[in-house]
Amino acid sequence: MELIDEARGLQSQLTEWRHALHQEPEIGLDLPRTQEKVLAALDGLGLEISTGTDTTSVTAVLRGTAASAAGGTANDGARPVVLLRADMDALPVQERTGASFTSRIDGAMHACGHDLHTSMLLGATTLLADNRHRLAGDVVLMFQPGEEGYDGASVMVREGVLDAAGRRADAAFGLHVFSSMAPHGQFVTRPGVMMSASDGLFVTVRGAGGHGSAPHAAKDPVTVAAEMVLALQTMVTRQFDMFDPTVVTVGRLSAGTKRNVIPDTAEFDATIRTFSEANRERMQLAIPRLLEGIAHAHGLDVDVRYAAEYPLTVTDRGETEFAESTIAELFDGRHARLPQPLSGSEDFSRVLAEVPGSFVGLSAVPAGVDHATSAFNHSPFATFDDAVLADGAALYAQLALAKTAQLAAR
Repeated sequence: MELIDEARGLQSQLTEWRHALHQEPEIGLDLPRTQEKVLAALDGLGLEISTGTDTTSVTAVLRGTAASAAGGTANDGARPVVLLRADMDALPVQERTGASFTSRIDGAMHACGHDLHTSMLLGATTLLADNRHRLAGDVVLMFQPGEEGYDGASVMVREGVLDAAGRRADAAFGLHVFSSMAPHGQFVTRPGVMMSASDGLFVTVRGAGGHGSAPHAAKDPVTVAAEMVLALQTMVTRQFDMFDPTVVTVGRLSAGTKRNVIPDTAEFDATIRTFSEANRERMQLAIPRLLEGIAHAHGLDVDVRYAAEYPLTVTDRGETEFAESTIAELFDGRHARLPQPLSGSEDFSRVLAEVPGSFVGLSAVPAGVDHATSAFNHSPFATFDDAVLADGAALYAQLALAKTAQLAAR
């Protein structure tokens, strides 16, 4: 039986896993109910399982039993190792999809599709366990908490996930679903820079409060903060090359308690996205210099905290081409290359910085829905189609089978 047919035979189980995860979303690095569900699904598959110390992560190693071309056997320390990753955490979003399996947790939702990723990787693990006689190496299954702003990947890397099989993984692959952007069932890839780096900006403007009728007798931080917000946008267009883009978005602005009271302070936070290390480094110098200059020009003080967060997601060209050929083998005509990087960010970048690999996107837009207007990931209306679960599970599994075979033949 073809692997895709085996995967489709798991569709009801995949859907059951996904709906159970979706109904009990958990946020951050501590996902006890999610971890419990994953461990239950992995039970009995003949895996070497460990859990995280600083997170509720799950790492499972599946040993193939096929002899390599060089005559290697399982556990000999020289066989190929492939890592497959799925993130498991949800978002602080109140679901408004109206799905029959909607979130039961107030203020939490799997609005980015991580419930699908986890279910797909559970399905792939099942497929690989059933086909371990064809597996010419070992597979590390990385079930990761805390992708949504908690950098869970770096915690798992620190705790040894890349070497869980006894040696460093030779290749790593991740998969991410989208509720918009591409037609139903289409896979997307991009060699090189695929996603931006993400950094945080946290600013407090310090003035002197007073009566709203007499601003000249105070030091108004509100007008200065407003000038800073606009100046950041001008800086982007006047100091950075449009062909190496940067994005600065102020998402939080806070000041004052009453309309006729000038407050002592004003605060704003921003997210910063860059697509090259050079611009990322320049931003860390240019932004504080700009904001401090504006504050001083008005006789105020400013505290600027620039927090480096997720690095650029850079895929290996060779491994991306390998993933593309694997997609073509399983799903002829359902692949496209992204014309430019995505401005979202991912902590799978931590893995790709250590191990050559690739990151594959998959559109889970429901069939018949216009992908150009459907709600995007992180929206309370974001809807992901269960129909792609088997496809994702099959791709994960085939990547491991084909890559270990390729490496063993060398």
